[in-house]
Amino acid sequence: MATGLWGANPDAAPSRMTSVVHADMRTGKLVRSVVVSTRVVNQRSVAPAVVAPRVVEPAVPVTQAPLDPPSGISELVDRIAAEHSLPPQLIHAVIKAESNYNPTAISPKGALGLMQLIPSTAHRFGVTHVFDPVENIQGGARYLKYLLELYADNTPLALAAYNAGEAAVAKYNGIPPFAETQNYVIQVQKNLQRLAAAAQAKPAPEPVAQTAPPSGPTHVKEVVDADGTVRYVSR
Repeated sequence: MATGLWGANPDAAPSRMTSVVHADMRTGKLVRSVVVSTRVVNQRSVAPAVVAPRVVEPAVPVTQAPLDPPSGISELVDRIAAEHSLPPQLIHAVIKAESNYNPTAISPKGALGLMQLIPSTAHRFGVTHVFDPVENIQGGARYLKYLLELYADNTPLALAAYNAGEAAVAKYNGIPPFAETQNYVIQVQKNLQRLAAAAQAKPAPEPVAQTAPPSGPTHVKEVVDADGTVRYVSR
């Protein structure tokens, strides 16, 4: 015979007490035992918490980055440009468009360094250490000088060849119809315009004040020291 009773305490863990009476096979007496089992409670489904998405507004609007190069690059570009009779603004405009002044830049097509020289161009213009800023700018300046002479100082054609190669310019007899090359020529020319505008906006250096010479006549007196040395002093 078995009887069951649910736990009466609502705060306690739900359980079931079962009383079992059976005969002891050795003595023949009735023995009662109690078995406590945990009651299975249907789980309540809990609705997941819903967090509304948060829209983050940019703190500062994105503007076009200035053309100011890192410290030391301007002096380097000025020196190399003078060596190759190139406008330093042209070298700056190309560097800005090519690598944004990152000396270790590597493009998906394998162009390297500040002026993004591919290995064959670097070798062609004597660049051994392509990530060295001096060698990289020297090689890029030599290439630009060569292209300007090749295209009779036609800057857009020289820039197109710098980006796409001389063979592409020869094939299409002008700027190739490649979106990348056409955008590149436009971007470098915009950089040149911005550099020119920035140079014009710079205030002229103030003239250095000249010290006025002393007014009135200057009298020179001859002085003979005890050892016979002759000196001349003004008074």
